[in-house]
Amino acid sequence: MFSVIQRVDGGFEKIVLQNETNRVEIIPNCGGILNAWHVMVNGQWLNVIDGYESETDFRQNCENKGFRSCKLSPYVCRIKNGQYHFNGVDYNIGKFGFDENSIHGLMYDIAFDEVHQQADEMMAMVQLETCYAATDAGFPFQYTIMVEYILQEGNSLTLNTRVLNQHDTDIPMADGWHPYFTLGGSINECHFTIASDTMLEFDSKLIPTGETVPFHQFQQPELIAETFLDNSFLLRNPLFGAACVLTNNKAKIQLEIFPEDSYPILQVYTPDHRNSIAIENLSAAPDAFNNSIGIVTLEPNETKTFSTTYKISSVEPAIS
Repeated sequence: MFSVIQRVDGGFEKIVLQNETNRVEIIPNCGGILNAWHVMVNGQWLNVIDGYESETDFRQNCENKGFRSCKLSPYVCRIKNGQYHFNGVDYNIGKFGFDENSIHGLMYDIAFDEVHQQADEMMAMVQLETCYAATDAGFPFQYTIMVEYILQEGNSLTLNTRVLNQHDTDIPMADGWHPYFTLGGSINECHFTIASDTMLEFDSKLIPTGETVPFHQFQQPELIAETFLDNSFLLRNPLFGAACVLTNNKAKIQLEIFPEDSYPILQVYTPDHRNSIAIENLSAAPDAFNNSIGIVTLEPNETKTFSTTYKISSVEPAIS
């Protein structure tokens, strides 16, 4: 039986979706983030999300810790020099800057309100909502975000995001998530596969050049080892099966990610600490407000939904 509970724990006000084998912890006050996902695998509990210790930790260290689990909106990754041109107007946008570029959107630390919850024998679900009130001069367009978490049998967690344009003109929009996954131990010990053989070419500041480059690693399960990644991968279309698979054979656990067509790009980043890996569903490319790769233009009162599903399973160790 599934349930939804609310509790204060570890310095957080949490909404917890749970059943006998899962505890999903969501923090509405901290950007509506997925801060923990404890899964019972092989008779043991394992948290597969690299999150924050408390709300104070989030407020003080969100940016320094790499925007773990944050909602990326209304743009993803980077905006070159924090500048873009839309409908005949030049804008300068940015809440947080890095290498002269604006990064990771405007909504990553905004509080969300719970608007609905439901639980039964099949699933537990919560819907969170917040309104962007045109507080940044570089994005003077009101819109609402509704985030829905759905936990189902089979250690399956779906994240739906619905964006509603509440402005009186068209607005540009991109959407993404920034979770860091850990399967126990170092990511160097994990095998990885990705359903892509093409990357966006970046310049020295991780801004797309407009070109693509072939990618030949991780077409079959391959040990990550010391490989460094900070790349945007164009997923195969049509996509059959998982967009990527991360496996720790030692811990006998596996993560699969199943995005819908609304997320055609997977950004993968391996931090220096190597304790977790960021695997980010993106609806558009970095700097999409300038290069238009995947950008969505919403008319007044138009909505757009973005969806992805994560699945955790136990696996038998690979035969060497």
